Amino acid sequence: MNETRRAVLDALADGPVSGPELADSLDISRNAIWKHVEALRTAGFEIESTSDGYLLDDVPEFGPSVEYGLDAPFSVEYHDSIGSTNDRARELAEEGAEDVVVLADEQVGGRGRLERTWVGPSGGVWLSLVLRPNIPPAHAPLLTLAAAVAVARAAREAGVPAEIKWPNDVLVSEERANEGQSDRSSDDVLVSETSEGQSEQGTAAGARGGEKLCGILTEMEGEANRVSWVIVGTGINVNIPADDLPEGATSVQEVVGSVNRRVFVQRVLEEFDALRTDVDAVLPAWRELSATLGQRVRVETTNGDVVGTAVDIVTPGALVVETDDGDVRVHAGDCDHLRPAN
Repeated sequence: MNETRRAVLDALADGPVSGPELADSLDISRNAIWKHVEALRTAGFEIESTSDGYLLDDVPEFGPSVEYGLDAPFSVEYHDSIGSTNDRARELAEEGAEDVVVLADEQVGGRGRLERTWVGPSGGVWLSLVLRPNIPPAHAPLLTLAAAVAVARAAREAGVPAEIKWPNDVLVSEERANEGQSDRSSDDVLVSETSEGQSEQGTAAGARGGEKLCGILTEMEGEANRVSWVIVGTGINVNIPADDLPEGATSVQEVVGSVNRRVFVQRVLEEFDALRTDVDAVLPAWRELSATLGQRVRVETTNGDVVGTAVDIVTPGALVVETDDGDVRVHAGDCDHLRPAN
Protein backbone atom coordinates (compact mmCIF):
# COMPACT_ATOMS: atom_id res chain seq x y z
CA MET A 1 0.00 0.00 0.00
CA ASN A 2 1.51 3.31 -1.02
CA GLU A 3 1.68 6.38 1.19
CA THR A 4 -1.06 8.24 -0.69
CA ARG A 5 -3.51 5.37 -0.25
CA ARG A 6 -2.67 5.23 3.44
CA ALA A 7 -3.32 8.96 3.70
CA VAL A 8 -6.70 8.53 2.00
CA LEU A 9 -7.67 5.85 4.52
CA ASP A 10 -6.57 7.98 7.45
CA ALA A 11 -8.65 10.88 6.18
CA LEU A 12 -11.74 8.74 5.58
CA ALA A 13 -11.49 7.18 9.03
CA ASP A 14 -11.87 10.61 10.65
CA GLY A 15 -15.31 11.15 9.12
CA PRO A 16 -16.95 11.99 5.81
CA VAL A 17 -14.66 13.94 3.51
CA SER A 18 -15.37 15.03 -0.02
CA GLY A 19 -13.30 14.22 -3.06
CA PRO A 20 -12.30 17.87 -3.64
CA GLU A 21 -11.22 18.22 0.00
CA LEU A 22 -9.12 15.08 -0.25
CA ALA A 23 -7.58 16.22 -3.51
CA ASP A 24 -6.63 19.59 -2.03
CA SER A 25 -5.20 18.16 1.19
CA LEU A 26 -3.14 15.49 -0.62
CA ASP A 27 -2.25 17.73 -3.58
CA ILE A 28 -3.47 15.29 -6.21
CA SER A 29 -6.30 15.38 -8.75
CA ARG A 30 -9.91 14.46 -7.99
CA ASN A 31 -9.62 11.70 -10.57
CA ALA A 32 -6.64 10.27 -8.68
CA ILE A 33 -8.71 10.31 -5.47
CA TRP A 34 -11.48 8.37 -7.20
CA LYS A 35 -8.97 5.78 -8.46
CA HIS A 36 -7.51 5.34 -4.97
CA VAL A 37 -10.97 4.91 -3.46
CA GLU A 38 -11.94 2.32 -6.06
CA ALA A 39 -8.67 0.44 -5.51
CA LEU A 40 -9.33 0.37 -1.77
CA ARG A 41 -12.86 -0.92 -2.36
CA THR A 42 -11.46 -3.66 -4.59
CA ALA A 43 -9.10 -4.60 -1.74
CA GLY A 44 -12.10 -5.09 0.54
CA PHE A 45 -12.36 -1.76 2.34
CA GLU A 46 -15.99 -0.70 2.67
CA ILE A 47 -16.09 2.96 1.69
CA GLU A 48 -19.49 4.62 1.68
CA SER A 49 -20.34 7.56 -0.56
CA THR A 50 -22.51 9.95 1.43
CA SER A 51 -23.88 13.42 0.76
CA ASP A 52 -20.99 14.75 2.84
CA GLY A 53 -18.33 12.74 1.05
CA TYR A 54 -16.53 9.43 1.43
CA LEU A 55 -16.63 7.53 4.74
CA LEU A 56 -14.65 4.45 5.78
CA ASP A 57 -17.33 2.07 7.02
CA ASP A 58 -15.40 -1.17 7.59
CA VAL A 59 -11.90 -2.64 7.28
CA PRO A 60 -11.25 -6.15 5.87
CA GLU A 61 -10.39 -8.82 8.42
CA PHE A 62 -7.29 -9.86 6.47
CA GLY A 63 -5.25 -9.04 3.41
CA PRO A 64 -3.73 -5.73 2.32
CA SER A 65 -5.61 -4.18 5.24
CA VAL A 66 -2.82 -5.39 7.54
CA GLU A 67 -0.93 -2.21 6.65
CA TYR A 68 -3.81 -0.05 7.88
CA GLY A 69 -3.12 0.90 11.48
CA LEU A 70 0.17 -1.05 11.57
CA ASP A 71 2.64 0.58 13.96
CA ALA A 72 5.75 -0.86 12.31
CA PRO A 73 7.64 0.21 9.16
CA PHE A 74 6.67 -2.72 6.92
CA SER A 75 4.94 -2.75 3.56
CA VAL A 76 2.73 -5.73 2.79
CA GLU A 77 2.49 -7.76 -0.41
CA TYR A 78 -0.62 -9.90 -0.05
CA HIS A 79 -1.63 -13.09 -1.89
CA ASP A 80 -4.85 -15.06 -1.52
CA SER A 81 -2.83 -18.17 -2.36
CA ILE A 82 0.88 -18.69 -3.00
CA GLY A 83 3.31 -21.54 -3.41
CA SER A 84 5.78 -20.32 -0.80
CA THR A 85 6.02 -16.92 0.87
CA ASN A 86 9.74 -17.56 1.43
CA ASP A 87 10.29 -18.16 -2.29
CA ARG A 88 8.55 -14.89 -3.16
CA ALA A 89 10.45 -13.09 -0.40
CA ARG A 90 13.73 -14.34 -1.83
CA GLU A 91 12.80 -12.90 -5.22
CA LEU A 92 12.10 -9.55 -3.60
CA ALA A 93 15.32 -9.69 -1.60
CA GLU A 94 17.35 -10.31 -4.73
CA GLU A 95 15.64 -7.28 -6.29
CA GLY A 96 16.80 -5.13 -3.39
CA ALA A 97 13.59 -5.01 -1.31
CA GLU A 98 13.72 -4.24 2.40
CA ASP A 99 11.16 -4.37 5.22
CA VAL A 100 8.56 -6.11 3.04
CA VAL A 101 6.09 -8.65 4.39
CA VAL A 102 4.93 -11.32 1.95
CA LEU A 103 1.60 -12.42 3.38
CA ALA A 104 -0.81 -15.12 2.23
CA ASP A 105 -4.13 -16.62 3.29
CA GLU A 106 -3.13 -20.00 1.85
CA GLN A 107 0.29 -21.52 1.14
CA VAL A 108 0.42 -24.62 -1.03
CA GLY A 109 4.16 -25.26 -1.36
CA GLY A 110 5.68 -24.29 1.98
CA ARG A 111 9.04 -25.58 3.14
CA GLY A 112 10.23 -26.47 6.61
CA ARG A 113 13.59 -27.56 7.93
CA LEU A 114 15.48 -30.17 5.90
CA GLU A 115 13.37 -29.14 2.87
CA ARG A 116 10.23 -30.81 4.28
CA THR A 117 7.15 -29.64 2.40
CA TRP A 118 3.77 -28.77 3.84
CA VAL A 119 0.54 -26.97 2.98
CA GLY A 120 -0.76 -24.01 4.95
CA PRO A 121 -4.57 -23.99 4.66
CA SER A 122 -6.77 -20.93 4.33
CA GLY A 123 -7.38 -19.23 7.65
CA GLY A 124 -3.76 -19.31 8.77
CA VAL A 125 -1.12 -16.61 8.70
CA TRP A 126 1.70 -17.44 6.31
CA LEU A 127 4.21 -14.62 6.10
CA SER A 128 7.84 -13.96 5.26
CA LEU A 129 9.78 -10.87 6.25
CA VAL A 130 12.44 -9.44 3.95
CA LEU A 131 15.08 -7.80 6.13
CA ARG A 132 18.48 -6.17 5.66
CA PRO A 133 19.79 -6.03 9.23
CA ASN A 134 23.06 -4.39 10.14
CA ILE A 135 24.34 -7.36 12.12
CA PRO A 136 27.11 -9.94 11.63
CA PRO A 137 25.94 -13.22 10.09
CA ALA A 138 26.63 -15.07 13.35
CA HIS A 139 23.90 -13.04 15.07
CA ALA A 140 21.18 -13.81 12.50
CA PRO A 141 19.65 -16.53 14.76
CA LEU A 142 18.55 -13.75 17.11
CA LEU A 143 16.03 -12.69 14.46
CA THR A 144 14.55 -16.19 14.46
CA LEU A 145 14.22 -16.10 18.23
CA ALA A 146 12.68 -12.63 18.01
CA ALA A 147 10.05 -13.92 15.60
CA ALA A 148 9.18 -16.78 17.96
CA VAL A 149 8.81 -14.34 20.85
CA ALA A 150 6.65 -12.02 18.73
CA VAL A 151 4.28 -14.84 17.78
CA ALA A 152 4.08 -16.17 21.34
CA ARG A 153 3.32 -12.70 22.70
CA ALA A 154 0.60 -12.07 20.12
CA ALA A 155 -0.91 -15.47 20.87
CA ARG A 156 -0.91 -14.76 24.59
CA GLU A 157 -2.60 -11.42 24.03
CA ALA A 158 -5.32 -13.41 22.24
CA GLY A 159 -5.65 -15.72 25.25
CA VAL A 160 -3.55 -18.66 23.99
CA PRO A 161 -1.01 -20.01 26.56
CA ALA A 162 1.81 -20.16 24.01
CA GLU A 163 5.38 -21.23 24.80
CA ILE A 164 8.53 -21.68 22.71
CA LYS A 165 10.35 -24.96 22.15
CA TRP A 166 13.98 -24.39 21.26
CA PRO A 167 14.80 -22.83 19.02
CA ASN A 168 11.67 -21.48 17.34
CA ASP A 169 8.58 -23.70 17.48
CA VAL A 170 5.66 -22.02 19.23
CA LEU A 171 3.59 -24.57 21.12
CA VAL A 172 0.47 -24.71 23.24
CA SER A 173 1.24 -26.86 26.25
CA GLU A 174 -1.41 -29.39 27.17
CA GLU A 175 -0.06 -29.24 30.71
CA ARG A 176 -1.24 -25.62 30.90
CA ALA A 177 -4.61 -26.58 29.48
CA ASN A 178 -4.95 -29.50 31.86
CA GLU A 179 -3.38 -28.28 35.09
CA GLY A 180 -3.36 -30.74 37.90
CA GLN A 181 -2.50 -33.76 35.76
CA SER A 182 0.57 -35.57 37.07
CA ASP A 183 2.98 -38.03 35.53
CA ARG A 184 2.62 -41.66 36.57
CA SER A 185 6.18 -42.92 36.11
CA SER A 186 9.74 -41.63 36.28
CA ASP A 187 11.01 -43.38 33.15
CA ASP A 188 12.02 -41.04 30.33
CA VAL A 189 10.32 -41.37 26.98
CA LEU A 190 10.91 -39.34 23.84
CA VAL A 191 8.51 -36.60 22.83
CA SER A 192 9.36 -35.76 19.23
CA GLU A 193 7.80 -33.39 16.73
CA THR A 194 8.53 -32.89 13.06
CA SER A 195 8.95 -29.45 11.51
CA GLU A 196 5.38 -29.69 10.21
CA GLY A 197 4.10 -30.03 13.75
CA GLN A 198 3.03 -33.65 13.34
CA SER A 199 3.72 -35.77 16.41
CA GLU A 200 5.83 -38.86 15.79
CA GLN A 201 4.62 -40.37 19.07
CA GLY A 202 0.92 -39.85 18.42
CA THR A 203 -1.27 -38.35 21.11
CA ALA A 204 1.28 -39.13 23.83
CA ALA A 205 3.70 -36.62 22.34
CA GLY A 206 1.40 -33.69 22.91
CA ALA A 207 1.07 -34.36 26.63
CA ARG A 208 4.47 -32.90 27.42
CA GLY A 209 5.86 -31.21 24.32
CA GLY A 210 2.65 -29.39 23.48
CA GLU A 211 0.78 -28.96 20.22
CA LYS A 212 2.38 -26.89 17.50
CA LEU A 213 0.96 -23.46 16.80
CA CYS A 214 3.74 -21.96 14.68
CA GLY A 215 6.93 -22.88 12.89
CA ILE A 216 9.66 -20.54 11.66
CA LEU A 217 12.22 -20.95 8.89
CA THR A 218 14.98 -18.35 8.43
CA GLU A 219 17.13 -17.98 5.32
CA MET A 220 20.12 -15.70 4.88
CA GLU A 221 22.56 -14.51 2.25
CA GLY A 222 25.74 -12.64 3.04
CA GLU A 223 29.50 -12.65 3.28
CA ALA A 224 31.85 -13.52 6.10
CA ASN A 225 31.27 -10.27 7.99
CA ARG A 226 28.15 -8.82 6.39
CA VAL A 227 24.53 -9.84 5.94
CA SER A 228 23.02 -9.06 2.53
CA TRP A 229 19.49 -10.09 3.47
CA VAL A 230 17.56 -12.25 5.89
CA ILE A 231 14.16 -13.83 5.31
CA VAL A 232 12.17 -14.89 8.35
CA GLY A 233 9.37 -17.20 7.24
CA THR A 234 6.61 -17.75 9.76
CA GLY A 235 3.60 -20.06 9.54
CA ILE A 236 0.94 -19.61 12.23
CA ASN A 237 -2.20 -21.70 12.67
CA VAL A 238 -4.74 -18.98 13.46
CA ASN A 239 -8.35 -19.44 12.29
CA ILE A 240 -8.00 -23.06 11.22
CA PRO A 241 -10.45 -25.76 12.39
CA ALA A 242 -9.22 -29.03 13.85
CA ASP A 243 -10.15 -31.05 10.75
CA ASP A 244 -7.68 -29.03 8.66
CA LEU A 245 -4.77 -29.40 11.09
CA PRO A 246 -2.17 -32.18 11.05
CA GLU A 247 -1.86 -34.47 14.03
CA GLY A 248 0.05 -32.82 16.85
CA ALA A 249 -0.89 -29.28 15.81
CA THR A 250 -3.37 -26.77 17.15
CA SER A 251 -4.63 -23.33 16.21
CA VAL A 252 -5.69 -20.12 17.89
CA GLN A 253 -9.26 -20.94 16.87
CA GLU A 254 -9.13 -24.33 18.59
CA VAL A 255 -7.95 -22.77 21.85
CA VAL A 256 -9.90 -19.51 22.12
CA GLY A 257 -12.08 -19.26 19.01
CA SER A 258 -11.61 -17.18 15.86
CA VAL A 259 -9.72 -13.91 16.12
CA ASN A 260 -9.24 -10.92 13.86
CA ARG A 261 -6.23 -11.95 11.79
CA ARG A 262 -5.43 -8.38 10.74
CA VAL A 263 -4.97 -7.34 14.37
CA PHE A 264 -3.12 -10.56 15.17
CA VAL A 265 -0.60 -10.07 12.36
CA GLN A 266 -0.14 -6.43 13.29
CA ARG A 267 0.75 -7.41 16.84
CA VAL A 268 3.25 -10.01 15.58
CA LEU A 269 4.93 -7.46 13.30
CA GLU A 270 4.95 -4.73 15.94
CA GLU A 271 6.47 -7.01 18.58
CA PHE A 272 9.08 -8.25 16.10
CA ASP A 273 9.99 -4.71 15.07
CA ALA A 274 10.51 -3.70 18.69
CA LEU A 275 12.79 -6.68 19.32
CA ARG A 276 14.90 -6.32 16.18
CA THR A 277 15.75 -2.77 17.23
CA ASP A 278 16.65 -3.93 20.76
CA VAL A 279 18.47 -7.24 20.29
CA ASP A 280 19.64 -7.25 23.92
CA ALA A 281 16.00 -7.85 24.88
CA VAL A 282 15.58 -10.96 22.71
CA LEU A 283 17.14 -13.62 24.93
CA PRO A 284 15.47 -12.45 28.18
CA ALA A 285 12.12 -12.40 26.39
CA TRP A 286 12.74 -15.86 24.94
CA ARG A 287 13.63 -17.26 28.38
CA GLU A 288 10.36 -15.97 29.84
CA LEU A 289 8.36 -17.83 27.20
CA SER A 290 10.46 -21.00 27.00
CA ALA A 291 8.90 -24.44 27.18
CA THR A 292 12.37 -26.02 26.95
CA LEU A 293 14.40 -24.54 29.79
CA GLY A 294 14.25 -26.82 32.81
CA GLN A 295 13.24 -29.80 30.68
CA ARG A 296 15.18 -32.97 30.01
CA VAL A 297 15.98 -32.89 26.30
CA ARG A 298 17.68 -34.82 23.57
CA VAL A 299 19.17 -32.68 20.81
CA GLU A 300 20.16 -34.42 17.60
CA THR A 301 23.23 -32.70 16.15
CA THR A 302 25.66 -33.51 13.36
CA ASN A 303 28.13 -34.66 16.02
CA GLY A 304 25.70 -36.94 17.80
CA ASP A 305 22.97 -36.64 20.40
CA VAL A 306 23.21 -34.34 23.40
CA VAL A 307 21.06 -35.54 26.32
CA GLY A 308 20.53 -33.67 29.56
CA THR A 309 18.66 -30.78 31.13
CA ALA A 310 18.24 -27.53 29.18
CA VAL A 311 19.42 -24.82 31.58
CA ASP A 312 19.89 -21.65 29.52
CA ILE A 313 20.09 -19.99 26.13
CA VAL A 314 23.03 -17.75 25.20
CA THR A 315 23.98 -15.49 22.29
CA PRO A 316 23.26 -15.95 19.45
CA GLY A 317 20.68 -18.56 20.44
CA ALA A 318 22.71 -21.56 21.57
CA LEU A 319 20.99 -23.94 23.99
CA VAL A 320 23.02 -24.82 27.10
CA VAL A 321 22.42 -28.44 28.09
CA GLU A 322 23.65 -29.78 31.42
CA THR A 323 24.84 -33.32 30.74
CA ASP A 324 26.60 -35.95 32.85
CA ASP A 325 29.87 -34.72 31.31
CA GLY A 326 29.24 -31.04 31.96
CA ASP A 327 27.51 -28.18 30.15
CA VAL A 328 27.29 -28.38 26.36
CA ARG A 329 26.35 -25.47 24.08
CA VAL A 330 24.24 -26.58 21.12
CA HIS A 331 23.99 -24.11 18.23
CA ALA A 332 21.82 -26.17 15.89
CA GLY A 333 19.88 -29.39 15.99
CA ASP A 334 16.49 -31.05 16.45
CA CYS A 335 15.44 -30.68 20.07
CA ASP A 336 13.18 -33.35 21.55
CA HIS A 337 11.62 -32.99 24.98
CA LEU A 338 11.79 -36.02 27.24
CA ARG A 339 9.09 -36.75 29.75
CA PRO A 340 8.14 -39.35 32.33
CA ALA A 341 6.31 -42.23 30.62
CA ASN A 342 2.62 -42.90 31.18
